[in-house]
Amino acid sequence: MATRGFNANAATRQSMASSGGAVKARQLSQLHSQLAQLSANLADTENLLRMTSVQAESMRGLGSWHAGLFMAASKVLGEESVQQQQGEQK
Repeated sequence: MATRGFNANAATRQSMASSGGAVKARQLSQLHSQLAQLSANLADTENLLRMTSVQAESMRGLGSWHAGLFMAASKVLGEESVQQQQGEQK
């Protein structure tokens, strides 16, 4: 009888070890899948950052153009108001 109990315990340990191996394999597979997804997301982020950098440089140029237009408009409108004030004073 002692042998039968020993064999049952050994079988239980063997079953737990094999099921533990299956759990470990499943977890490693899931980790591999998550790492692949993370790698893809990082590649997407890198592309988006590169595009954002290009767009930021374009926005800088656009801002410079608008600043130039505002300064030109200010000069023109400023000269007109000065001429109007001089015409009113005469």
